[in-house]
Amino acid sequence: MTRTRMPGISRRSTLALMGAGAMSVAAPWVARAQAKTIKIGMPTILSGRVAQLGTSSRNAVMLEVDKVNAAGGLAGRQIEMVIRDSKGQPQEAARVARELVNTDGCDWLIDGEASSGSFAVHEVARDLGVLCVHTCSEASSLTADPKQHMPNAFRCVRQGIHDSIVGGSYAASIAKAKGLKKWATCSPDYAYGRDTTGEFTLYLKRFAPDVEIISESWPKLFQPDYTEVVTKILQAKPQALYSCLWGGDLTSYIDQANIYAMFGQMEVFAVNMADYTALTVVKNLPKGIHSGNRYIKTFPTTPENAAWGDAYKAKYNEYPTNWSWQNATAVMFLAEAGKKANSTDGKKIAEVLKGLTIKCPFGADGTVTMRGDDHTLVGYAIGWGTTIPQEPYVPEVRAGDWKTIFELEAEWKKSKGYT
Repeated sequence: MTRTRMPGISRRSTLALMGAGAMSVAAPWVARAQAKTIKIGMPTILSGRVAQLGTSSRNAVMLEVDKVNAAGGLAGRQIEMVIRDSKGQPQEAARVARELVNTDGCDWLIDGEASSGSFAVHEVARDLGVLCVHTCSEASSLTADPKQHMPNAFRCVRQGIHDSIVGGSYAASIAKAKGLKKWATCSPDYAYGRDTTGEFTLYLKRFAPDVEIISESWPKLFQPDYTEVVTKILQAKPQALYSCLWGGDLTSYIDQANIYAMFGQMEVFAVNMADYTALTVVKNLPKGIHSGNRYIKTFPTTPENAAWGDAYKAKYNEYPTNWSWQNATAVMFLAEAGKKANSTDGKKIAEVLKGLTIKCPFGADGTVTMRGDDHTLVGYAIGWGTTIPQEPYVPEVRAGDWKTIFELEAEWKKSKGYT
């Protein structure tokens, strides 16, 4: 097996970019800079079409960092965040990550990049040996592929294979009930889009074997015009459509597809729809889109989740996103690991993180676990439902079963040669 890389960028090129001279960038977001702080660097996307990924990730991190600092800090040290903009460019993500460590003196990294940039930051962490927690990338291979594994990197993110198992099962039940045999797909043309779409269709066909994929579309990341994509889908005349477009790309796609009344002509399964990022931005939110949960304060249906969503909204005047809960959970894990290790040494923190279970508002049973063998998050609330165009947006969510997820994920890993 070869190492998964960013499209069009070799590992040699990536490392060369990472080694480029430290150039001055926009002033970092600095929190509570004090003597004897633990400095955590965070490369993320703060400008451009998907800036909400970075801003909502940053907001959630700061919300939790303020709590940790107010309670005495992480293992007695105040946390100082240094957050910089990668502009959504993998090369820039690599350069910024290296600069955060070598120039800004950051002890750890919280990688708030999309999948296209996370593989670059991953290589920086490998090269420098610093503790790194990925908080936005859902491409399964980032942690599932043993070639990517290293002792100092963890992923505090929902994973594409988990969504695909739950989503494929859910979609198959709808397909059988409504006779949806002809399907089209439309997903972004990079690792996350292609991997997640492949995994979803794998499980859709497993649970509904007579399904046929009759059309595939792969728009570029941040593509401005989807006219050609929409007309291609309409000409294929599928009964159902799957998409893992996200953020600004998803909302632009929906707004443009609405012009053609596309959503009334087929059942739509959009894994990233049930997130306030899309739910509150789309001009005319179609009714009845099937979606995986991203972040909604009504799932999981617990007082803790609702309270966290309300606290975030009270501070930032907007609801959190899927990226928000993942970044918040990363800080929760780091704080708990620091407490258990009674240290801010990255190697000691990494040892404690392996297999660590913490209380968390976003857990299926009130807890989440950082799995020890592949350093990835499990046990988070995960499910699918259908949208309505107003609060609560997804009134009923069919929760996924983690026993089934674990069983099918193990089969998938074996089929990929990962185990």
